[in-house]
Amino acid sequence: MANKLISQMGLPKSIGNILAARNILTAKDALSLTEFELMELLDVGLSEVTSAVALISEIACPPYQTALSLMQERVQNEYLAGHLPTRLKGLDEALLGGVPFGAVTELVGPAGIGKTQFCLKLSLLAALPANYGGLNGRVIYIDTESKFSSRRMIEIGATSFPEIFHLDGMAQEMAGRILVLRPASLPEFTENLEQIKLSLLQHQVKLLIIDSMTALVSGESDKDLKASKQHPLGWHISYVKSLAEFSRIPIVVTNQVRSQNSNESFHYPFQVWNNDESMKDLPRMESHLVAALGIHWAHAVTIRLVLEAHSGKRFIKVAKSPVSPSLAFPFVVTSSGISLVSDDGIEIPGPEISAIHCQGYDDIFDFNR
Repeated sequence: MANKLISQMGLPKSIGNILAARNILTAKDALSLTEFELMELLDVGLSEVTSAVALISEIACPPYQTALSLMQERVQNEYLAGHLPTRLKGLDEALLGGVPFGAVTELVGPAGIGKTQFCLKLSLLAALPANYGGLNGRVIYIDTESKFSSRRMIEIGATSFPEIFHLDGMAQEMAGRILVLRPASLPEFTENLEQIKLSLLQHQVKLLIIDSMTALVSGESDKDLKASKQHPLGWHISYVKSLAEFSRIPIVVTNQVRSQNSNESFHYPFQVWNNDESMKDLPRMESHLVAALGIHWAHAVTIRLVLEAHSGKRFIKVAKSPVSPSLAFPFVVTSSGISLVSDDGIEIPGPEISAIHCQGYDDIFDFNR
């Protein structure tokens, strides 16, 4: 805007011609001088200079919006917003409706905790007919670890929605709406992503799941990863975010965990310590597990849900969200998928919300994770 030509601003010709004659051609040229310098240069009065500077400033100023106008715009464009309800009442209330459209939601936790169970249930919810509360669309499920189980998905559907799945041919129709891709390498995954963008529109896709992102880089040699100064999934992170914004559908990804190094901090920069918290509390709160893809990836996701197990119970925690407080919900896994033990979330203060535990729970189930 600073390079906007003064000749295009509609100034009085008497002023505009003199500015042009003095080689003052852009807004930046004019606004770099004081009013008194302009008076001397143009040989005009203060009122004329003040009026000209005000007009130039108004036109060159970057556009702005008030909080009121932003709110009104959001209401007008509400059709672009929306959520895919998880059917977990407490979690949906905390997230103001469920998994948001146009954003990346991450599930992170140890193997066998329930991440894939969550993804299978979300796939069914996106594929369900609209009159049953679904999105009536197709799902692209990128299964990088060959954990997708159509048998388990049908079991979840038949138990959760018997009125639909007992109809003749409905189970086959629901399963037919879920398109499974199984890339065997990072280059193959990259190719899949590049081809997906058009499919999202052509095939009425309402949900994209990537289970899991971590497996895509685990096959790369440690030497190659350490030699690279960039995040191994840097391009993919940006592309997945752009897909969410472009398609206005929810994108859900899973992330594994790894052992924490002794010099690593388990909290993230987007979390703020309370004033009464001190570094002496770190050993008490420290977790031995951290999200495998690191902080660069953590900043890329809009919502992070941590699934963990400790004290004989499983918990799903809202570790990062622009709309929800830091809450933890105890859950169990049954034939119908994940179910909350209570819809009342437990508020978790400080960085403990991002700690990942997997202790005190011996019966991690074998539902293909």
